[in-house]
Amino acid sequence: MVQHAEADFAGLRDHPHARAVLSPVVGSAVAPSHAYLFHGPAGTGKRAAARELAAWLIADGEVDPDAVAARVRRGAHPDVTWVTPSGSASIVVADIDGPVVAAATRTPFEARRRVFVIESADTMNDEAAARLLKTLEEPASFVHLVLVADRPQELPDTIRSRCQAVRFDPLPADLIAAGLPDVDATRAQACARLALGDARMAAFLSSDAGERLRAAARELVRAAFDAASPVRAGQSLLDQAAAAAERAEQAITERLEQELPLLPKREQGRARRELQEACKRAQRRARTETLEAGLRLVELWLRDVLCIIEGAGDLVHAVDRRVELEADAAGRTPASLREAIELVGETRADLRVNVGEELAVEALVIRLRRLLA
Repeated sequence: MVQHAEADFAGLRDHPHARAVLSPVVGSAVAPSHAYLFHGPAGTGKRAAARELAAWLIADGEVDPDAVAARVRRGAHPDVTWVTPSGSASIVVADIDGPVVAAATRTPFEARRRVFVIESADTMNDEAAARLLKTLEEPASFVHLVLVADRPQELPDTIRSRCQAVRFDPLPADLIAAGLPDVDATRAQACARLALGDARMAAFLSSDAGERLRAAARELVRAAFDAASPVRAGQSLLDQAAAAAERAEQAITERLEQELPLLPKREQGRARRELQEACKRAQRRARTETLEAGLRLVELWLRDVLCIIEGAGDLVHAVDRRVELEADAAGRTPASLREAIELVGETRADLRVNVGEELAVEALVIRLRRLLA
């Protein structure tokens, strides 16, 4: 047994179901499953737990398990494959075919096992899911797959039924707020509530970039309430998405500059191409995720206004914007706000299938204005 396992999984204390499933595995009381489905809201620690499970699976039984586990955590072990979407918001067959399906037929390079972690598994298209199903049905004895999903209901039943479910619960707002010690208490509470159980999102919202995203969402709402405002008021939200893509590009570029000189010259060309492709994927994901987060903030603002109207002010998310919410609530009707919330949800869903972002946001402003202005 790897001695560090219990300490590494201490982060599961807020996730009783995940702890109940995984603790016996890392304690060697039960054999590990060949396929797990880590599911729950974003930012609840699913990816970190997947990394730790992979570290344990690979290090188990090794002469120096701590050193092996450390390599897994650094992403430097050949028997761990981490799959992320190559599309702007989806995993396509190329992400699964070679890296998982073909690789799962080959024996491990160093360890006794091979581990494949598929991030954002709920975004797999039908073809990719069909390719993965064969591996899930008949995995080699040394293969372990960990699917990570924010929305498990998006996965086909055939995939879900072949995985052991590991549930990660939303983190309490008070716990998340306590993790933002350098932020004003009221603002920290607002960021925690707006994050909907996602600690990572709360930390982002408490940053300068997060504050700009909140301001962009607020600008879009103002445009919906004011018929005299420009239709392109949603441009600020698109600008924040573009800025997020630039930050993602910069992070990958810095990584390229740091890692490239450390590699043998014969491997530098391949590494450069791989990181450049990773850069493109990171840019697309950052843009899509930021736009999604901005529209979620719009949706939550409208919901907060509805809560004020309905006399449920204690359920407000943006507790640091109470005065503005009360001003927006004046003269509004619950029915129009409920319909407006549905419209924002529809736009978020449309953007997941790659509709034109600018046209979608502009159309949303026009439709909201018809309801609310």
